[in-house]
Amino acid sequence: MASDKRLIGVIDQPGTERDALADMIAKDHFAVVAVTDPEELPDHTLLAVAHVRAVPPAQWASLSERLPTLVVSDERLDAELLKAVEVGLVDYIVEPLRHGDVLRRMIDKVIDNHRLAREHERDRARLADLNEHLETHLDMLRLDQQAGGHIQRKLLPQRPLTLNGVSCDYWLAPSLYLSGDFLDFQRFDERYSVFYFADVSGHGASSAFVTVLLKYLCNNWLSQWDGRAPERLPARWLSKLNRELLDAGIGKHATLFVGVFDRQRHYLHYSLGAQLPMPMLVSDNRLRLLEGEGMPVGLFPGVEYPTLGCELPQNFRLWLCSDGVLECLSGDGLDSRLKELERLVLASDDVAALRGKLSLGDVPENDDDAVAERAPGHDELPDDLTIMTLSGFGDDDT
Repeated sequence: MASDKRLIGVIDQPGTERDALADMIAKDHFAVVAVTDPEELPDHTLLAVAHVRAVPPAQWASLSERLPTLVVSDERLDAELLKAVEVGLVDYIVEPLRHGDVLRRMIDKVIDNHRLAREHERDRARLADLNEHLETHLDMLRLDQQAGGHIQRKLLPQRPLTLNGVSCDYWLAPSLYLSGDFLDFQRFDERYSVFYFADVSGHGASSAFVTVLLKYLCNNWLSQWDGRAPERLPARWLSKLNRELLDAGIGKHATLFVGVFDRQRHYLHYSLGAQLPMPMLVSDNRLRLLEGEGMPVGLFPGVEYPTLGCELPQNFRLWLCSDGVLECLSGDGLDSRLKELERLVLASDDVAALRGKLSLGDVPENDDDAVAERAPGHDELPDDLTIMTLSGFGDDDT
């Protein structure tokens, strides 16, 4: 049907040559309208076939902006053809009446190229719009993550902090704005103080939410404790938290160490769930690993966690590190890195000293706020990194 044909405008001076050119184009799937002035072309014209003698040089630019244009000429060295090419009309054919098949194929090609160019431009505009929206949402997400990181750090204990003759210090470097590592140290009464050290699987927002849940639950459980049977409290907390994480159905688990310091007995009650590296107790320039093993928290139902304990010397320092620390040590395997960590711990007097011995790239060595402000620029940290020390009892005579 004629209505389905592509409309081609032929621009040339009236005469037999224009009629012959129009008839040649119309042999294929084209409808043709012949005009003398480009302004006479209908709005739904798809392409103009313009003879160089019919279009003044000053009109080539405006014509090409309006329509895709194919230029025809009777001579290759026609000065008017060169003027059209100089404007940017590079699609042309010489002696079109002798090359009808080529002309029609060129018309199809120019129309298709013009259509593709318009589609490409639309796609570019759409992508630019999507990128702008994406940048806006990323900025909002970044602000939310920064705010969440500040709030999470507010949940951490003051550092350094001394309770019941035991001093706590720590350093936490998130690989993102929010961390899956968390710790706390609280006083129950004049005799007992409680701490825990957690490393939630993964890192980022979902893991950080679990640390907020951990903080809330442990504060609640500590407020409900009556101070009796301190040896059972760590294992009981791990069992409760195991149920909470499984019931939440969020697909997160954690390694956890929970301890209760008995100031009167100089004793540590503790339990653990897959803690790695194992806590290291240093006294009199000797290091020993705390004993015990337990399943990760939040993976398997009905897990029973061990009830463990050890005597504490008058002067001791208990070290706890997240597994991210192992990534900052030399060594070909896990065992060699654990041995290297023990060597570095034994040679370090405090958290700052151990941190200085790790391969941390350009992570700043100043306070936690400066470290957090860099996130998520810690590309050199493959995981959240946390070090915690608990030192006592020193000159405490209570």
